[in-house]
Amino acid sequence: MVTSEHTLMEICGGQTHTIMRYSLQELLPEEITLIHGPGCPVCVTPAENIDAAITLAADPRVILVSFGDMLRVPGSRDDLLSAKARGGDVRMVYSPMDALEIARKNPHKETIFFGVGFETTAPAVALTIRQAHMRAIVNFSVLVSHVRVPPAMEFLLSSSTSRVEGFLAAGHVCTVMGTGEYLPIAEKYRVPIVVTGFEPVDILMGIRESIRMLEEERHGVVNAYSRAVRPEGNPAAKQLLGEVFEVVDCRWRGIGWIPLGGFMLTEAYRDFDAMIRFGLHTEQSDENIVCLAGEILTGRMIPTECPAFSVRCTPEKPLGAPMVSPEGACAAYFRYGRHR
Repeated sequence: MVTSEHTLMEICGGQTHTIMRYSLQELLPEEITLIHGPGCPVCVTPAENIDAAITLAADPRVILVSFGDMLRVPGSRDDLLSAKARGGDVRMVYSPMDALEIARKNPHKETIFFGVGFETTAPAVALTIRQAHMRAIVNFSVLVSHVRVPPAMEFLLSSSTSRVEGFLAAGHVCTVMGTGEYLPIAEKYRVPIVVTGFEPVDILMGIRESIRMLEEERHGVVNAYSRAVRPEGNPAAKQLLGEVFEVVDCRWRGIGWIPLGGFMLTEAYRDFDAMIRFGLHTEQSDENIVCLAGEILTGRMIPTECPAFSVRCTPEKPLGAPMVSPEGACAAYFRYGRHR
């Protein structure tokens, strides 16, 4: 039984899509509200990083390699598909190791992998960079745009406009990093953080536990995804991340600078940094003022409250990243009929 109103935020875009696909909100008491967080790494990649990728793709010496969901995400002017249409050698892969193989087969060109994602994809990119170093593949580099989830959660909780009373934490991130990083956040802001998976039953279990804690005025971290997540995470993956990457302040699209919110290469692997290799410097790029991605990504607005949603902004003609990415909240609302 729910005795008062509560607002929870699921931090992962994959969870958002499950909630929309199975209409989980409609199964909940009306006192419980779910809002959607910045858990889509494609969505939070800043426009200037995409602009840098487009600049690199225009260089005839370069093969620019990316995951497919990055190709249609707009920078300040256009996207990587447009760069490909103009003659840039832009290729899609499913693994960063595929990019390394492209570099090996094309020794007379520079292969650059656009590394995007949370702590879930960063270890695979770190392994690829270490392999390039060990195998002396010198025509390979990475445009690093990896970000970290716990600092974003703390950033949201510290906002004076935050509506978040509890988090459903991303199970796949915790599979790598464990649950320890969430303990000081839960204690500082006195909120429940429940680690959940991605099946409907996982999310409903996470909601039930979060509401139970709120109703009992308890806070802390609960692992409701124990079949995949251990408290210590994956020690080998964490060691690899620490070897190849260091933690830095990072700008998130639509949100701004988040302290310790991203990664950059350590000194030992700095030669594989595409920005340094090609002498590029990022400056904050303007984003489409019609797109209210920042309001969506911080949970201050749901997609259907955006005036452009399904009118000027659709999957065929997206104004912003949340409508492009398979994990974007706007794409989830559109795909599962919340625009009708």
